[in-house]
This record gives sequence, structure tokens and C-alpha cells, in this order.
Amino acid sequence: MGKTIISQARGRGGPRYRAPSHRYLSSVKYLNYSEKEKTSMVIAKIIDLEHCPGHSAPLAKIQYETGEIDHIFAPENVKVDDIIQIGMNAETKYGNIKPLKSIQDGTLVYNLELRPGDGGRICRAAGSSSKIISHIKDKVIIELPSKKQKEFNELCRATIGIIAGSGKGEKPFVKAGNKFHAMQSRNKLYPKTSAVSMNSVDHPFGSGRGSHAGKPTIAPRFAPPGRKVGKLRPRRTGKR
Repeated sequence: MGKTIISQARGRGGPRYRAPSHRYLSSVKYLNYSEKEKTSMVIAKIIDLEHCPGHSAPLAKIQYETGEIDHIFAPENVKVDDIIQIGMNAETKYGNIKPLKSIQDGTLVYNLELRPGDGGRICRAAGSSSKIISHIKDKVIIELPSKKQKEFNELCRATIGIIAGSGKGEKPFVKAGNKFHAMQSRNKLYPKTSAVSMNSVDHPFGSGRGSHAGKPTIAPRFAPPGRKVGKLRPRRTGKR
């Protein structure tokens, strides 16, 4: 029996599952990779520190020497009117943005580019940072927050330091309403009901069987969309 389950409703994209991105300050990406940035450096000034509902870390509003205004993730230990240097010749100082090839081993960085010029994709959560381990030919080895080590192109850019807001996870929500609004601002469904707790009309695993699915949790290969739940073609199941 086909059922309209959460994954189908999310895919349809109704208002409940739509992110309120019109309230976000910025997408937070580096500017296009200019020749001046590759050979010397660009200067910007922090004019404000702001909160964005779409990001866990505070944002620094910066103004470039050309007058253009943008946002970056604020590092720890910066304040309004501080100068940010961007480019190959920038100092190794908190908040400055440099290519990985010109950053020394052991330096903490964040908002790393996966490919030169993509604007930054890795290590962007509040309080997070990665560590430069070594330079090998045209590659740079970096230890990510998960302790996994990954190779990056030496021309990829990164911001030096640790993202501000490291104590964010220590503050309790206290009320379910606070948690609800925090999740709603970032397009997260809350509260989440487990499938086995639902009625049988709402999910294939739901019924009066208590906390038991009542059938294999591996979805049949040719199951219709309302049935395709649980493990989808798993490589293995059970304990190792």
C-alpha cells in the first residue's frame, strides 16, 4: 500500500520543508579568484559582527577597498574595525584568507575550498577548525575536525584561525519551543517521530506492534516510493 511518508513530502517541497533563505544574510563564499589576490593581496575592513539564522557561527560584515560589502565567518579574537588581508602576501594572522601553499604547517584554518575558486565548502561550523599537516609537491595534507586527513590543491584558499561561537553547543535549549524555532530557521523537521511509533496509514513500519517494525527493514528492490524505507540495498546488515 503506497503511503505519503516524510521523505516524499520533503521531496515535494511544501512550505513546511522550505528553508526561509530570504532571512539569511549571505551565502558566505569567497570572492572570485582575482589576479591581484594570486600575486599580492586585497585589503578589507570588518564593519560589523552579525547573527545569521542560517549559520551556526557569527558572521563578520566586511568592506573591501573597492567599497564592495560581503560576509565571512568571523574567527575568534577579532573585533569591529580590524583589517582583513586576502591573498598570497597576507600575514599569517587570525581572520586573513590565504592560499594553502603560503600557509605554514601546523596552522589552524577553516572554510576550505575543495577546488580553487569554489568559495569555500569544508569546515564551516561554529568552533571548528582544521590543521595543516604537510606540503607535498602541489598538494597540502590537512587534518579535518573528524581527524580524517585529506589532500587539497595548494591553490585552494582557507581562512586562518578558529571559527567563533565555539561554546554554542554548551548552552542548553531549556524549552522544546526554543529547539523548534532553531530547527525551523534552518529547514530541519522537528520534532521527529520514529517510524515504528506511527500509525500504519502513515508509514510501512507503523501499527499497533509497539516498537517493532513487523517486517524486514530492508526495502524490496522494486518497492513503490511509499514503501521504500529503511535500508536501501545495504552492502551488509547485522553486527560485525
